[in-house]
Amino acid sequence: MPSLLRSASLTNFVTVAREVGLSPDMQLRRAGISAAALLDPDIRLPAQPAMRMLEESAEISGAQDFGLRMGETRQFANLGPLTIALQEAPTLRRALESFSRYVRLQNEAMATRLQEEGDVALLIVEVLGLGPGTFRQSVELVVCVLHRTLTTLLGSDWKPRGICFSHRPPASLATHRRIFRMPVDFKQDFNGIVLSRADLDTPISSYDPLLASHARVFLDAKLAQSNAGMAEKVTQLIFALLPVGECDSNQVAQKLGMHRKTLYRHLAEHGHTWSSLVDEVRAELVTRYVESDERPFTDVARLLGFSSLSAFSRWFTARYGCAPSSWRRSRKR
Repeated sequence: MPSLLRSASLTNFVTVAREVGLSPDMQLRRAGISAAALLDPDIRLPAQPAMRMLEESAEISGAQDFGLRMGETRQFANLGPLTIALQEAPTLRRALESFSRYVRLQNEAMATRLQEEGDVALLIVEVLGLGPGTFRQSVELVVCVLHRTLTTLLGSDWKPRGICFSHRPPASLATHRRIFRMPVDFKQDFNGIVLSRADLDTPISSYDPLLASHARVFLDAKLAQSNAGMAEKVTQLIFALLPVGECDSNQVAQKLGMHRKTLYRHLAEHGHTWSSLVDEVRAELVTRYVESDERPFTDVARLLGFSSLSAFSRWFTARYGCAPSSWRRSRKR
């Protein structure tokens, strides 16, 4: 089943397309999306063609900041049910954990996770299950919306410690500097926002324990209506944990509230194995990483969860019939 997103995810698309000289109706038709669908923010659309439409719109128009332009004027209410998850939490940490849990209600092809390291916290954005290729416009759009959301919750004087993207920088950084008000780091190991860990303890002024309880019941019911199958849940966790070296079946089973053997049994019932799902995720990620001739293969091996460069090279050669370096050279021709 293809991943879906709320049509609210395309808020401001029509305006930005016109600003950069495109016909929004033509772009929507090319993507197989009805313009009427954008009139109702809760209509569910296939995520892949919608997100590829943003990439094509940026490429055709030459507006490498297309996603940022869409996110620059987004309102809190555009997040729909996620607004509740953010406002009805006692602290920013709990709000971001709720956001990560319920983000699939907005876009099933996007995931976020909070990772705390020392005195910093990483709010990481991932694209899930859309095949090879980059989705930099969607990633920059989501990071922009998260930045605006954090500014709303923490106050206009708040600034992150860093903004990171795994893709290359655009020719002009003017829009990035205007929106984020600080230098942006590109060609990093992750997409997302670096915060001070102390920021996570900031109380949310709108928190009400009774309303929060009702909000969880409502959001859990919405999540159940669109709940992914076991294989999809496991795949999403592999996407999230593989690049940080924490992806093993015990970890994933624990996060799903079950024993590792129970996880294996559930996967087998639907024709999957743990190793087959890990291989699928690696195959989707590897083309993004290897295409970048500025990313060393040792980094690629680490991001894909291999213990060594030689282990990665053996896996790549067995799957694609050539060494990673040969594949990279062939892509330049």
